[in-house]
Amino acid sequence: MNVIFGINTVMEALKGRGRGFEWVGVAKERHDIRLQRLIQECRQNSVPVRFLSRVELDRLASSGSHQGVVAVTSSKHYADLDDVIAAKRGEYSLVVVLDGIEDPHNLGAILRTADACGADGVLIPERRAAGITGTVAKVSAGASEHLPVAKVTNIARTLEELKAKGLWIVGLDEGGKQSYDAVDYKMNCAVVLGAEGKGLHDLVSKKCDFLVSVPMLGKVPSLNVSVAAGVVLYEIVRQRRLPSK
Repeated sequence: MNVIFGINTVMEALKGRGRGFEWVGVAKERHDIRLQRLIQECRQNSVPVRFLSRVELDRLASSGSHQGVVAVTSSKHYADLDDVIAAKRGEYSLVVVLDGIEDPHNLGAILRTADACGADGVLIPERRAAGITGTVAKVSAGASEHLPVAKVTNIARTLEELKAKGLWIVGLDEGGKQSYDAVDYKMNCAVVLGAEGKGLHDLVSKKCDFLVSVPMLGKVPSLNVSVAAGVVLYEIVRQRRLPSK
């Protein structure tokens, strides 16, 4: 049984049509307009609705942060690398590559930011990394249901494939000698983010065309990876919105 939870998460999954739904459980006590809209969306998609107690919803979600909505669904459909490349959303490609993110909250936050920044998709490793769980879907506010996410066997080898397809590789690493905003992002590129506390693997960093860092002006040596992702991705958005010279 695969479970997702939260109003936005379940609503976006219904709209995205990337999952099969067995049923959606909603809190008996809730009668607000947001819940009514969700129930209406379920009925339009022929998804059964069950009215459950908070205790039953807590047990299903293994969490109390479900906002009174829990859905039993099929697993997240993962894309493949070609799907991500083909999903180009703007003039230039933008692919986010995660080199072993293990915290589901960080993964969810990165997916939400990647979607907001118009990224084409996200690549994650098949092993030793977080996948799209109910928690990830909830933290992403439903972005995980729209953004193509592909699992790949080997990140370093995948970067070589991206290069062969014409993408430049920009690795974010606290040891990077170049500031993140010194790169011209008006090019097809992939941004690579390393694991929490570990950064990029050596072989992965060697595959990068650029190694950049975010200047740290305080006492703490680095940013949380999801925050650093937001800083760099929105710099890419900023540059690409500027008129061409």
